[in-house]
Amino acid sequence: AMRAYNAPLNQNINWSNPNSGNSGVITPIREGTQSATGAYCREYRQTIYVGGQSETAIGRACRNPDGTWTVVN
Repeated sequence: AMRAYNAPLNQNINWSNPNSGNSGVITPIREGTQSATGAYCREYRQTIYVGGQSETAIGRACRNPDGTWTVVN
C-alpha cells in the first residue's frame, strides 16, 4: 500500500491478497492537503472487491516525520 501513497495522482494501483482472495484498486485523487499538525496528506479513492462485490471509499493518508504514512480515515 505504501506504493499507492507515493504514486502520481489518478494512477490506479492494483492490489490483491492471495490469502483472503480480496483485491482492489487505490487511486490517489488529491494531494497537498495538510493535517491539523501540518503534516502532508493525500486523499485517495479505494475500491475493494470482496466476494464479487465492490465497495468504494475515500480515504486520507498523512506522512509521518519518519517517512511512513498513517491512514487518517
